[in-house]
Amino acid sequence: MTMEFTLPDVGEGVAEGELVSWLVEPGDTVSEDQPVAEVETDKALVEVPSPTNGTVRELHWAEGDVVPVGDLFITYNVEGEDDQDVTEQGTDTASAEQGGADAAADADAATDTGSEAGGEADESGETDTPSGRVFAPPSVRRLARELGVDIETVEGTGPSGRLTEGDVRAAAESDEPTPADPGDEQATETAADASTGTEDADESATPESTQSAATRGGAMAQVEAADRERTLAAPATRKLAEEEGVDLNTVPADEERDGEAFVTPEAVTEYAQAQRQAQEADAAAVATGKTGPRERREPFKGVRKTIADAMVESKFSAPHVTHHDEVDVTKLVETRERLKPIAEEQGIRLTFMPFIMKAVVAALEEYPEMNAVIDEDNEEVVYRNYHNIGVAAATDVGLMVPVVDDADHKGMLQLSSEMNELVSKARERTISPDELQGSTFTITNIGGIGGEYATPILNYPESGILAVGEIKRKPRVVTDENGEESIEPRSVMTLSLSFDHRLIDGAVGAQFTNEVMKYLEEPERLLLE
Repeated sequence: MTMEFTLPDVGEGVAEGELVSWLVEPGDTVSEDQPVAEVETDKALVEVPSPTNGTVRELHWAEGDVVPVGDLFITYNVEGEDDQDVTEQGTDTASAEQGGADAAADADAATDTGSEAGGEADESGETDTPSGRVFAPPSVRRLARELGVDIETVEGTGPSGRLTEGDVRAAAESDEPTPADPGDEQATETAADASTGTEDADESATPESTQSAATRGGAMAQVEAADRERTLAAPATRKLAEEEGVDLNTVPADEERDGEAFVTPEAVTEYAQAQRQAQEADAAAVATGKTGPRERREPFKGVRKTIADAMVESKFSAPHVTHHDEVDVTKLVETRERLKPIAEEQGIRLTFMPFIMKAVVAALEEYPEMNAVIDEDNEEVVYRNYHNIGVAAATDVGLMVPVVDDADHKGMLQLSSEMNELVSKARERTISPDELQGSTFTITNIGGIGGEYATPILNYPESGILAVGEIKRKPRVVTDENGEESIEPRSVMTLSLSFDHRLIDGAVGAQFTNEVMKYLEEPERLLLE
């Protein structure tokens, strides 16, 4: 019997998702809860698990499609049904190969059908099964398909090995055509096609991926298409080619004699002119800095669109005020250096963020307004007695905010471990929607990229967000136990607190910042929290 599986609800409030990649193919045997696809929602990249044990009969969508929740997603064969029906549906090519020449033809048709359904077939007609997870956003996968790049062969340079557009473009540019092998029938056919005229050569031209390539025109496309081992030409033609610095084997042929390509002086002259025009276009492009297309367009959707909508809602709903200050964290730096080896023994990388989180929680308990939220529908202020701290993380699709729940009930090492894991999952796009929701206050680290001050936008409807800057060595006036002052180099961190001025007065914002600074200046106070 067959079973139809519809796309389930992959996140709260999500109505549709973009199919990033299939993890199975028609004919594959799957087990219950095995991931069968990666789907990107406006909140996260999630894996869709199989609801049953069985065999994949048909995939109803192609990678890159936007699939509504509840629409037919996969059809399964269950309870031991054989693969004959799958072959009849045009999705199983392996069984079709067993029937001789006629069956082989059917297999070719089945391969085409399977490719249209979302699987990418190679030249032999067989479909490659993904050997592992490849982390790449839909825009990068779409670019790879357009440029003919197999992303499984490309090494990612993004966070956690994630593929970027630069990786795909570099792979496409490095995939240069190699000279034809005399024994390669396919290469011989290509050369023959190039020698019979200009129209076929134009069709095989390099894609107009750069402005200079587009400027070359049809003649340059012919140049790139012609590549022979042997060419017939009159002595005068060969002399002309030598004077022009032209390789006759690359010149598009005017005609064919005795099965060999024949080139005339006119073809050599046209080819040489096309080369010069292309070189001049490239030189002009380099001189003006216009070595690529003037514009590149991508769909504004998914996580990036959701972030944009949230920023607009926050900025236009809550009047923002930002308070700036500096804090001497010399003792904090020393404390962390002492504790790092202890944390490493437990396999935990200890950063400054857990200390900042503990200081923020202590300040939130002192000033509960910063942990409150305005319920506009009921015209109430909701004071929350729990402290879920969001930590903003930069990813290749934009800023995401993983949430550490109940931070007030967790120790330093536990906070550090959970935060590191959540941030890593966010950057790898494996984080679940639930892990991005429910924060009551957000911290963002602008110091990681060398920033000092900022005016962060609230993670609405939260009432406060704290941006911490880079720790720098600065001269400070220090008073010793005897009251004597001296100038010393100290470690200084900048703080930028944005808050909702409808709920938080400026004085409360400054007092909250001072409370955070107190704990950062004297980190041993955190032991009492």
